[in-house]
Amino acid sequence: MQNNHSDFVVEVENLGISYETRKGLVDAVRDVSFAIAKGETLGLVGESGCGKSTTAYGLIRYLGKNGRISGGEIRFQGTSLIGRTAKELRSLRGDRIAMVYQDPMSSLNPALSIADQMEEVLTVHRDMDPDEARQRCVAMLERVYMPDPESVLERYPHQISGGQQQRVVIGMAMLNDPALLIMDEPTTALDVTVEAAVLDLVADLRKDYDTAILFITHNLGVIARVSDRIGVMYAGELVELASVGEIFRAPKHPYTQGLIRCLPKLGRTKSSSVLHPIPGRVPSPAALPTGCLFAPRCDYTIETCNAEAPQPREIEALHLVRCIRSEEIDPKKWTPPSDLAPAVAMDTDTAPVDEPVLEVDQVKTYYEQGSASLLSLIGMGQKEYVQAVDGISFKINKGSTLGVVGESGCGKSTLIKTLIGLEELTDGKASFLGFDINEKVRHRDIALIRELQMVFQNPDSTLNPSYSIGKQIGRPLRRFKIVPRDQARAEVIRLLRAVKLDEHYYDRLPRQLSGGEKQRVGIARAFAGRPDLVLCDEPVSALDVSVQAAVLNLLLEIQAEHQTTMVFIAHDLSVVRFFSDYVAVMYLGKIAEYGKADDIYAPPYHPYTESLLASVPIPDPDVTQIPIRLDGNVPSPLNPPTGCPFHTRCPRRSLLPDGGLVCETDAPPWREAGNGHRISCHIPLDQLSELEHVVHAAT
Repeated sequence: MQNNHSDFVVEVENLGISYETRKGLVDAVRDVSFAIAKGETLGLVGESGCGKSTTAYGLIRYLGKNGRISGGEIRFQGTSLIGRTAKELRSLRGDRIAMVYQDPMSSLNPALSIADQMEEVLTVHRDMDPDEARQRCVAMLERVYMPDPESVLERYPHQISGGQQQRVVIGMAMLNDPALLIMDEPTTALDVTVEAAVLDLVADLRKDYDTAILFITHNLGVIARVSDRIGVMYAGELVELASVGEIFRAPKHPYTQGLIRCLPKLGRTKSSSVLHPIPGRVPSPAALPTGCLFAPRCDYTIETCNAEAPQPREIEALHLVRCIRSEEIDPKKWTPPSDLAPAVAMDTDTAPVDEPVLEVDQVKTYYEQGSASLLSLIGMGQKEYVQAVDGISFKINKGSTLGVVGESGCGKSTLIKTLIGLEELTDGKASFLGFDINEKVRHRDIALIRELQMVFQNPDSTLNPSYSIGKQIGRPLRRFKIVPRDQARAEVIRLLRAVKLDEHYYDRLPRQLSGGEKQRVGIARAFAGRPDLVLCDEPVSALDVSVQAAVLNLLLEIQAEHQTTMVFIAHDLSVVRFFSDYVAVMYLGKIAEYGKADDIYAPPYHPYTESLLASVPIPDPDVTQIPIRLDGNVPSPLNPPTGCPFHTRCPRRSLLPDGGLVCETDAPPWREAGNGHRISCHIPLDQLSELEHVVHAAT
């Protein structure tokens, strides 16, 4: 791949990793080869179950008791790691080789302070004096842009935010100036604004320390931002390896092309584009097909593909592909097979109609905050309230979708839980089809419950592990008397087929389904009662891009067929733009901006919307973004700022004559930008209109 081997920090050649199971030895990774040079980032992408994390754990020889290296070679700084003793490996881990995991709490001890945990890295691996270690920890926290590092060191992990926890873990990983940093989905659970700051941090640390980085993620937008080269993994094999530009501009392997076709582009909407999910699923390592592993899902399969396992070939300089037809395939000429083509964009017959289904007027949802003070305990103290939703108003027309975006803690989920009746409305009015929905769900008429359903983020939390899929989808049919009892099974099977599952799933238990299949079951159950309004709380955030595309297409098909109205919450602004007709941008319990999707993504922006758009990772290395980053965290809804709630973090306050002092004292006015587009901001509309586009496509 590259000629100067002295620059390589790690070299992996024909790596094989196996696990001992009750069914015998299972090969999880086979024939994987790559190298990472100093100061270079290699991104590994692929669907869940493709072997990305297993490869990383194998690289540091951390596979568990039943895992083993079954073949190949791993060289770190020119020395083989195969055959090294456990003691030698322990001295490398956390010192010359560091790893950052998806969940920072899996690396942090909740019983120890941040100082104890960070200083231990230096005292154990460098035998450093405690005072010197303390100073180095403070310096490293400053380097990872941690506010008030001295104070953070005295805290425990639960006392800092998720983004701060991840910065602590990255700081710990960099304390000993490692030669190799492995990052396994380090930003998946973070808000888009925190994710952007962490990715900036990774790029800075790589530059400053000349560290080689292996970055694992399923998010192609993140990969496009941080990587120099990309390795695409499928079913335990590396199927394509090339520069980030080559992967996105001219992908050669059908699987890579399929992943890119699954992505909603930031500038595209459901009326102008269609997502094309990859059919089928990644095979189990214990039941791999013969020949090319991707052949059962590939649109270009010929007889030879099913008979011969392809070997990686360098078809261009430093561009390796494991496909015998890679040089024949032109992704620009691809058309979806007729039997797999998803629903097309909505036409005028299925477009939203001007008929309000849901009307929300000054809705507030407050949570009373308990206090341990003596006065509070005897009922004499002043009560405090978490203002989760604080005076929100909007309307949704029949057949349309309202997307709701914002950082964690902005009140998105509380809003839809209030509408569905899981939380009690504190003040304001909400009506659905003309019926008052101010009461909690247990007090609502069953006919109203039938018309208002919800799809949750985590299907495991809503599916009963002891009941079959058929029984769980059939329950709302019986409860709402949708069909006669003797027709319930046939209706469940119809619903299963509607979500692209067959009747064989009827008797299966939830544990026998993949994450994407369980989410489809959750959708089938939500739509079983044929509701008029469905509330979707992050229904695709935890899914692979192919499954995400299939679920989004499915929701659009159902919406087009039944004129269903939806409220759709997501942290991915590309998904929200693609899926929604209208978008509401929430910040600290209030709506900062509201309008049609096309209007929200072009100036004039609310400064908060502008910051979100500047932070979202875009799966196109030729697209540039203005690097607007927000300082600090979302303020506590228990004690929100006076005036404009965003003024403590706003990067545009200097546009005002008084430097933004009015933002600290006065609530911002609503400014009408036309076409129903509203922005809540003190900055005049003409000034907001003059702001530069945040996202610039390549010319």
